[in-house]
Amino acid sequence: MKKIIILTGAGISAESGLNTFRDADGLWEGYNIEDVATPEAWKRNPELVQQFYNDRRKSVMAAQPNPAHLALAKLEQKFDTLIITQNIDDLHERAGSKAVMHLHGEIIYSRSSRNPALLYRMNSHEIKIGETCELGSQLRPHVVWFGEAVPMITKAMYEMPKADIVILVGSSLAVYPAAGLLELARPDVPVYVVDPKIPSVNLPNPIIKIQEKASVAVPLLVDKLLENE
Repeated sequence: MKKIIILTGAGISAESGLNTFRDADGLWEGYNIEDVATPEAWKRNPELVQQFYNDRRKSVMAAQPNPAHLALAKLEQKFDTLIITQNIDDLHERAGSKAVMHLHGEIIYSRSSRNPALLYRMNSHEIKIGETCELGSQLRPHVVWFGEAVPMITKAMYEMPKADIVILVGSSLAVYPAAGLLELARPDVPVYVVDPKIPSVNLPNPIIKIQEKASVAVPLLVDKLLENE
């Protein structure tokens, strides 16, 4: 069975109504990243950081998978499929994908400030100040902030050379180390790039560029791949 690895970024979830973060201007939903998405911000103003992610989580819980998410789940019918996503939402899982690796965490979980291994699935969108884990430390969003290590990147790097087909959807390739994963694909492997604004991809691989919204292009691409398998 051929292995497909799909790398997804904010662009695929934007069509479900979740606003994207673009590194170029350093703003996200009108906030400076230094104020809401760094360990220093958490130490300086945990109330602001908590409120910011509570609002993001509320949006995620209200959002629905779009046709691109649903189509990618269909690849599991004939392919060994792995989605490696930079997104912190759970839309891939709700669309039916079974193998999803979150590089930057999952906003629907809270975690201990003392022990990162202590995770808690949330039923509500809100983490309150004073809400603690069993160790007594404040719960924080289970997301990777700027300046923090990316725990899943080593596993992702291990998986990339196994791919027979790579699909990149909705990523500007602006955030590292995730942006470097494409370079680990075998040079003979075709790489499909889907985005209304195709990012610069400098690889020896066969590159197939599809300059279109994910919700339009991904279902067509998935049908083509399933038909040819």
